[in-house]
Amino acid sequence: MRLIIGLGNPEKQYKGTRHNTGFEVINKLSLEVQIPVIKSKHRCLTGAGFIYGKKVMFIKPQTYMNVSGEAVRELLAFYKLSAADILVIYDDISLPIGNIRVRNQGSAGGHNGIKNILYHLETDIFPRIRVGIGLKPPDWSLTDYVLGRFTQEEQEGLKEGVTKACEATLTILKHGIDASMNKFN
Repeated sequence: MRLIIGLGNPEKQYKGTRHNTGFEVINKLSLEVQIPVIKSKHRCLTGAGFIYGKKVMFIKPQTYMNVSGEAVRELLAFYKLSAADILVIYDDISLPIGNIRVRNQGSAGGHNGIKNILYHLETDIFPRIRVGIGLKPPDWSLTDYVLGRFTQEEQEGLKEGVTKACEATLTILKHGIDASMNKFN
């Protein structure tokens, strides 16, 4: 089984914020492949089904971004999976809006949700898709920026990034991580 994990914050007040881009990708994937993400388990919203004959579970941790690793660790322990069996999708301020990067391992790059996953899994070797949310303006705090909403002008770029992340996820499931990296990086 493959766990497709989109990072974000659970409450309504965070819907549509830059930090919830991972949730947006899961929402779009859920609609595209008709796997509803409505079941609550292990402090996550989940939905399970099959894509390309492979069992997948879409995950939206409900633990808040900065402690996402707690929920991810619980899921891996319960399903007896390894870090290689997950795919984490999250926002990245170092990429322009609309761009993505697919990686098989790496550092947190300053992202607190990924830092917490690295801490709880005790490894940096797991597949991930970073979705660009654009550089923080110099006069903004990082917290205000990532918890802020996309402007009207940025909405099209967001849709493009979310669509690319969905395509990259499906490519990983069908052809593997290397094929996805070659196509999208």
